[in-house]
Amino acid sequence: MTVQPDSYLGVDHSAQGRRWVLRQTDDRQVAAMRQRLGIPDVVARVLSARGVGLDQAEAFLNPTLRDQLPDPSHLKDMDKAVERLCSAIRDGEKIAIFGDYDVDGATSSALLARFLTAVGVEPVIYIPDRLAEGYGPNAPALQTLRSQGMAVVVTVDCGITAFAPLQVAADCGLDVIVIDHHEAEPALPVACAVVNPKRLDDPSPHKHMAAVGVTFLLIVALNRTLKAAGWYQGRCAAPDLMSLLDIVALGTVCDVVPLVGVNRALVAQGIKVMAARRNPGLVALADVAGVKERVDAYHLGYVLGPRVNAGGRVGECGLGARLLTCDDPQEAVGMALRLHEYNQERQQVEADVLFQAIEQAEGAALTADDPLLLVAGESWHPGVIGIVAGRLKERYNVPCCVVALDGGLAKGSGRSVPGLDLGRAVIAAREAGILQAGGGHAMAAGFSLAADRLPDLRAFLTERLRDQLAGGGISPMLEVDGVVDVQGASADLLEMLGRVGPYGAGNEEPRFVIPHARIARADIVGQGHVRCFVTGARGGRLKAIAFKCVDSDLGMLLLNTQGSTLHLAGTLRLDSWQGRSEAQLIIDDAAIAQP
Repeated sequence: MTVQPDSYLGVDHSAQGRRWVLRQTDDRQVAAMRQRLGIPDVVARVLSARGVGLDQAEAFLNPTLRDQLPDPSHLKDMDKAVERLCSAIRDGEKIAIFGDYDVDGATSSALLARFLTAVGVEPVIYIPDRLAEGYGPNAPALQTLRSQGMAVVVTVDCGITAFAPLQVAADCGLDVIVIDHHEAEPALPVACAVVNPKRLDDPSPHKHMAAVGVTFLLIVALNRTLKAAGWYQGRCAAPDLMSLLDIVALGTVCDVVPLVGVNRALVAQGIKVMAARRNPGLVALADVAGVKERVDAYHLGYVLGPRVNAGGRVGECGLGARLLTCDDPQEAVGMALRLHEYNQERQQVEADVLFQAIEQAEGAALTADDPLLLVAGESWHPGVIGIVAGRLKERYNVPCCVVALDGGLAKGSGRSVPGLDLGRAVIAAREAGILQAGGGHAMAAGFSLAADRLPDLRAFLTERLRDQLAGGGISPMLEVDGVVDVQGASADLLEMLGRVGPYGAGNEEPRFVIPHARIARADIVGQGHVRCFVTGARGGRLKAIAFKCVDSDLGMLLLNTQGSTLHLAGTLRLDSWQGRSEAQLIIDDAAIAQP
């Protein structure tokens, strides 16, 4: 029996239905870090709560690629991939890049395309249409590329389970190199090389890299080999690989891989590169999105990424990759504007599907022991079901699958919670013959099947996830790093905490509680957001906002406190306006403070 931690500040059931718990720290370790590194107590506590020990703290605070980037050749088949691509470059063979339509796929495609262009190759980027072709390589597309004279196709962020299409490619004389990071099976597809740290026979410790990170290792190895072969002598300048790290950072953050080790170093350095505003596409995207401050991991994941994704979800599937490879600032602005408009369209479509999905979920009467929520609807847009699954997962704190029905076909997307590997369960369902196609990783998965097999899928996934739970149930909890009063929530505090960033999966942004706060004013802004002005028990005033919560219990509590004292839990971020920067609380949850 798992022992439940004590609730923090007595909050057993918040407005979001969660128990608040304090992240555990080692007080002796905290004191040692403060003394050795000269860092503030709050920074040391955040490090300790994330499992960073005394010996790792200095490297964690100063992540460098020199220390973290592995030798690309340690990955199985990497040298084979490099040998085949170098041969194609040397002999002038045509190369195509086949990418996924999400941000990781778009950035991987753009990264490899920029490198190949820099070394004198004009690659073709092919991004499949989400609705017409679905995910991953398909035989007609590969045959078309072959008929266009392509000799080599590099799949990025896809391909590891494309057995039949890659067999067709081999049969028609097309050499395929797979660069992927999704869960692999014991058997591998027919290809010249299959590079994936999650190959079952690959002992690489870097299992959590995004596809764009694996692609970066590929171009590092390519660059090294071309240099040794004298390719750059009298032909072209060697590419500056560091200048491409802004693209790598975007894909790594948006694919929600853990920001530890090499991933953390790639993102930290990529954010520095982005500050130089060298990539016209990223510059245009940030400007169109109204980003005024220095771009950080938050902007990558929640501002820029969704816009790149929007083209693949409801618009032009290849537009994100084209934007990231564009060198014409004026042309880039036009593409960024189209992506911005697609994102607005995506938001409306998402809101409609989410409303219907919540209605269906509320009628499902989930119990605390249910390990899965699966909802399905006719005419739901396949481009937003992954986002809706994520929203449901946050709302219900269980793995959620959202399925778009189209006649007798069903396409689904799922998002999981820590501790439950949804990707493995989906792969097992495919191997059991329930799914036509399916794959993913621990936190996310996609699949397709005949609509009449949905009950079988629900039962299969429920059983597999329940086995993983081993009878423990899923207890909704919100982890916090401690309390900060209103006066202490300052730009200075954020500057200190910035040393522990970049934040993301595997290195969560610190979440603090503003205790015994009062809402001085609250109103509704934007599309269902609640904006507040908060006063503290010892004085002071703090801006706060809770996103997309107006119809939830959290929104109702913030709007109708009637003078009650609240504990507010959330993250602190800088709010820049008219040349001034001040801290703002992004509210995740709230609870009425007990007297």
